[in-house]
Amino acid sequence: MSLLKNIVKTTVATGIAAGIASYATNTDTLWNKMQVKPSWQPPEVAFPIAWSVLYTSIAGASAAVLTKLDRKAAEAADDPDKLAKIAAERQKFKRALGTNLVLNATWSALYWNVRNNWLSAGEVAALAASSSYLAYRAGKVSPAAGIALLPYAGWTAFATALNVKIAFLNS
Repeated sequence: MSLLKNIVKTTVATGIAAGIASYATNTDTLWNKMQVKPSWQPPEVAFPIAWSVLYTSIAGASAAVLTKLDRKAAEAADDPDKLAKIAAERQKFKRALGTNLVLNATWSALYWNVRNNWLSAGEVAALAASSSYLAYRAGKVSPAAGIALLPYAGWTAFATALNVKIAFLNS
């Protein structure tokens, strides 16, 4: 599959997760304003900026990985064993990406709508682990794509620390 087709597919998938997360997010609530937050929480304006960059990197790096695997598969068309390994790697990456995007969209609903700080803290910890795993899977295929996903893994690790601190402060 061409890079353009993979970019379209990963952008649509990432856009759906971003859209769900955005729809579920409402910072202008009494509940949010009453939450005690740590002094090191970034200003609200930082979050949409950071997430826009991160969603772009998720879509772009994922498209690069899938395209590289597609090219390897085309080159290995006459070798069934090699082709099977490439197909398995592609499936592992797609599963890692899909799981990650579901976790990504789910956190916003848990935090902003369910309003359970501890439940959302556990979920964002799973998202951070998933983001690290996604970067690892990408890096196995394309070191540059893996590196491009490291800020996402770092941001979700930071989000975990922030969510846990908010949970402690509001318990």
